[in-house]
Amino acid sequence: MDEFQGIVVPMRFYSLEGVCLVQVMQAPSDPLPKPSLRALPSSLVPLGKSVTLRCLGPPGVDLYRLEKLGSGQYEDKELLFIPTMKAADAGRYRCSYQNGSTWSPPSDKLELVATGVFSKPFLSAHPSPEVPPGGHVTLQCQTKYGFDQFALYKEGDTGPYRRPEKLYQADFPIITVTAAHSGTYQCYSFSSSSPYLWSAPSNPLVLVVTGASATPSQVPKAVRSSRTEASSTLTISSTNAVSATEMSRQITFSPEGSNPPFGLAHQHYVKENLIRICLGAMILIFLAGLLAEDWYSRKKPLPRRIRAVQRPLPPLPGTQKSHSFPDGARPDVQNR
Repeated sequence: MDEFQGIVVPMRFYSLEGVCLVQVMQAPSDPLPKPSLRALPSSLVPLGKSVTLRCLGPPGVDLYRLEKLGSGQYEDKELLFIPTMKAADAGRYRCSYQNGSTWSPPSDKLELVATGVFSKPFLSAHPSPEVPPGGHVTLQCQTKYGFDQFALYKEGDTGPYRRPEKLYQADFPIITVTAAHSGTYQCYSFSSSSPYLWSAPSNPLVLVVTGASATPSQVPKAVRSSRTEASSTLTISSTNAVSATEMSRQITFSPEGSNPPFGLAHQHYVKENLIRICLGAMILIFLAGLLAEDWYSRKKPLPRRIRAVQRPLPPLPGTQKSHSFPDGARPDVQNR
């Protein structure tokens, strides 16, 4: 028996060593890449509309898991379809997947926002929605409720421009306007206490970046004709001023035997030219006054905002049954 036991013990030792070697060889050398989570068609979902959450991982995934953070609820599936968006469905989501006995790192958090919970704010552009290149414009989002958070969206961009404010409005300044700033903008308002319940979007505002200079074909006919007449008047006036000077010299230095009617006709002609010169000068003064008034109106500072009195937040919509998930506690993803 001692000899038999002495033979068996080394065999068991080598067998365990072989299992350890096999396990070491099968251990993955690189961690699994994390998946991505997307909301289709958008992460901003109006109340009553549908949305689909999709987890994207590498090919050959054994199991997907999609969860809502803070709720302890999850589903072991790649797609989560929400047929009717409710306030209870808003929040942060993430997903992960399993290959064999190994879980991937979780995806980046996706913020699913319910819009249309409150009435829409008002979006305006100051001093004007038409801005020349290099100019300055401020997009202002205003609400009648006591919201302290605002978000500005430009059509075609992937994310919002958020700005906290406590005066029931938020300013989004654009210091140096370029052609890329042209487009359609909308803003939302919400409270920091309910960051995933937003108002309805404001009415669209179209920001137009005007050209540096207009071509002759772009100038209205009335403006072009008045400028042409003014330039022709100035040209005639300057020409007549030279001719008037020459004529006055001829009248002054003419011999004593000159014909009197000829001199009177030239004096009358000089008076007409002087009247034309005066009219041209008055036109120039009038145009200069219009330019000065326009410059002053553009340079006039905007009125200072007055801090409004504290306004209450609107009531939240009625509590509705949230999107159902399978029962059961969520296992620890990382530990698995």
